[in-house]
This record gives sequence, C-alpha cells and structure tokens, in this order.
Amino acid sequence: MTEALNAVLIGKKPIMNYVLAVITFFHGGAKDVSIKARGRSISRAIDVAEVVRHRFLPDAKIKAIKIGTDQFLPIDAEEGSQGGTNVSTIEIVLTR
Repeated sequence: MTEALNAVLIGKKPIMNYVLAVITFFHGGAKDVSIKARGRSISRAIDVAEVVRHRFLPDAKIKAIKIGTDQFLPIDAEEGSQGGTNVSTIEIVLTR
C-alpha cells in the first residue's frame, strides 16, 4: 500500500476513533501510517499518535513530522490577490 492510502485525517470525532483507524491500518499490513490534521485539530492528531505509541503499539515509532501552512483565498478573490486565511497543518508519520 502507498502512504497516501494509509492516511488518517483528523477531525472533531473522539480520539479513540482515530486511534482505532491507525491500529487497523497497522494490523492490515501497513508499514507506515500518516496522521494528518489542520488548525484546531493539530493537538488531537498529536494525542492520537501518543496514545497509539504508548498504550497500544509500543513498537511504533515516529518516522517523520511535517508542518506547513495552507492558504485559503476568499471565494470571490482574484488570482494573486491578498486577504486569504492561513491554516497550520501537521502530518505525523508512524512506522512499525
């Protein structure tokens, strides 16, 4: 499986829902699982990674942490115009 298919996108659901998704990927044979989040969900993504590593899969290691910013322009904005909204992003890659 490619890394793009082994991605868990973090939203507003309880943390254990995402932990179960990560564990399911690993038990399905995935070597790497990517946990992705934006904005206020970043802290939830970190919690998911830590719960997986400390409670369920002690042999899981953090392979990479990537941070960035997504810029969203208003719907009526022209190309090259200013005034968009910046949202922080994080991707945590766990490997086993």
